Amino acid sequence: MVFEPVNQIARARNAGASIATGDWFVFVDADTHPSEKLFADVAEKISSGKVLAGGVTIRLDEKLFIAGLITHFWNYSSRLARLMAGSFIFVEAAAFRQVGGFSHEFYAAEELDLSIRLKKLARATQKKIVILHRHPIKTSARKMKLYSGRELGTFFLRSIFQHRKTIRNREAAFMWYDGRR
Repeated sequence: MVFEPVNQIARARNAGASIATGDWFVFVDADTHPSEKLFADVAEKISSGKVLAGGVTIRLDEKLFIAGLITHFWNYSSRLARLMAGSFIFVEAAAFRQVGGFSHEFYAAEELDLSIRLKKLARATQKKIVILHRHPIKTSARKMKLYSGRELGTFFLRSIFQHRKTIRNREAAFMWYDGRR
């Protein structure tokens, strides 16, 4: 078990990676449920020797109309731009260390920053970043029920129009740090 005294997603993930000894890391959020078939797909990609890192499309554990639309948009964008969702990431350990892991500058969207840095390394090493889609992960929709439409809308609009300021501020990234469960 690893304990990270500072409550920040990036720090917690980096703390785990700092003591891991494998050639590959798999980061899975506690409220996410990957299938055996997904792990088989991951193993196949790793075995190919052509992949540096990857993620997977997501599906929510509950059907909520607006959340479903957002998820559909995310899955499309993720595959198109090869951006990994933080709920499930696999990455070659040496590559993760080479790019410096998750940035401690971010309180939200740290996986997008990592994706961008890993894509640069993948190009330089002639490897790929992949977003798997045959077996999407099931992840919790609880945030969609814990927060009002106004709270969620405010966060997403701030993320769009004041991107860096929002994701680098713990209070602005309240959905991950305010303690609502």
